[in-house]
Amino acid sequence: MTLEEKVIGHEPIYDGAIINVERQTVKLPNGETAHRDIVHHSGAVAVLAITDDQKMILVKQWRAPIAATTLEIPAGKLDERDQNDPAHAAMRELNEEIRLKTDHLTKLAGFYSSVGFSDEYMTLYLATDLTPVDRALPRDQGENLDIKAYSLDELKNMIAAGEIADAKTIMAVWQFEILQLQK
Repeated sequence: MTLEEKVIGHEPIYDGAIINVERQTVKLPNGETAHRDIVHHSGAVAVLAITDDQKMILVKQWRAPIAATTLEIPAGKLDERDQNDPAHAAMRELNEEIRLKTDHLTKLAGFYSSVGFSDEYMTLYLATDLTPVDRALPRDQGENLDIKAYSLDELKNMIAAGEIADAKTIMAVWQFEILQLQK
């Protein structure tokens, strides 16, 4: 049985700086039609940044969609500066958000952040052997961050207590735990 839906029409709804939204009309496998609201995104990166003393760096920032502060790993969207190179974006985000650089950047995983409504694809990297940048890049306009490093035990307790609720960050903590078990 095929589950593929065929797009038979689309209407642009919104064209913004971070996302574009369209409403699709699709033909279902059973011949009926339905509508899908789709958020298009340029793609994103996230970085599991580990200090020499085996702590994971998080940024605390305000997130308007949930009207709350969150604890997250450094992350951001791909843009024209990256020329479709997620590794370049990861290095740029390390500089912009936590003012560090690395010569050891390893791709850990790639995933869709929310397939029910968005095509955003995020690439998760591991960065070790971190050193301060020579020249700090400007942060995004309106981006205010508190930066702190946490041990694996602290991170696991924070997830259990609901203090970390960001999916990419929870995945990164689990990756950090796997890396620790492999040592």
